[in-house]
Amino acid sequence: MISVPLWLTAEHDCSYLDGKLAQSAVVHPDFAMDTTLYAHLIEQGFRRSGDQVYRPHCDNCRACVPSRIPVAAFRADRKQRRCARRNQYTQVVIKTAEFNERHFDLYRRYQIARHEKTSDAAISREDYLHFLGSHWCNTWFVEFLIEGRLAAVAVVDALDRALSAVYTFFDPDFDDYSPGVFAVLWQIEEARRRKLEFVYLGFWIEDCRKMRYKIQYQPLQGLIAGQWRDIHFHQSDEE
Repeated sequence: MISVPLWLTAEHDCSYLDGKLAQSAVVHPDFAMDTTLYAHLIEQGFRRSGDQVYRPHCDNCRACVPSRIPVAAFRADRKQRRCARRNQYTQVVIKTAEFNERHFDLYRRYQIARHEKTSDAAISREDYLHFLGSHWCNTWFVEFLIEGRLAAVAVVDALDRALSAVYTFFDPDFDDYSPGVFAVLWQIEEARRRKLEFVYLGFWIEDCRKMRYKIQYQPLQGLIAGQWRDIHFHQSDEE
């Protein structure tokens, strides 16, 4: 059994829930991390942001629920099947996790359109790589091409028994193709093809609109009180 050193961050305003304070348990940056060890940590509710591996450690709040899809049991719903049909001619190319100017330009467009960034200058190459890249993880930058144009990029970690969806960004011009949904569907099918067990989706937060959508991929499992349990979809969860 490997002992992993953790340290607690200072409390800060929560990025997901108004009026809440957040705190994380973070693997010490000097600790030697690799993909195999991370595969064990993600089963315990950890995620990575760049090279940093963390999990929420908030007093009196358990809103962030680590989530994963058991790929063998997944069944697409009607909306997801429509999305797959719309993307039947979408080309998918797996690239290594290297800096790519086209990816970066798309990332800046996405951030300005969806996350209220004010200009290209507010988004640096260093921040981009620090957020998405990693020196130790087996990471893919997966391109989705529609009619020859770069429509989306999904950043995916390939682990021993699973894929982990890190982040997806896309061209707002292709909203009608639901590229975020299709990226998840593709990861599920790719995990099946590779005979992997899970796709990890990060944290499901019931009271946060931008994190609630994950419940629509069923069956969905959440790490609750130390056990992976089914989280059931209700009609009120649908946006």
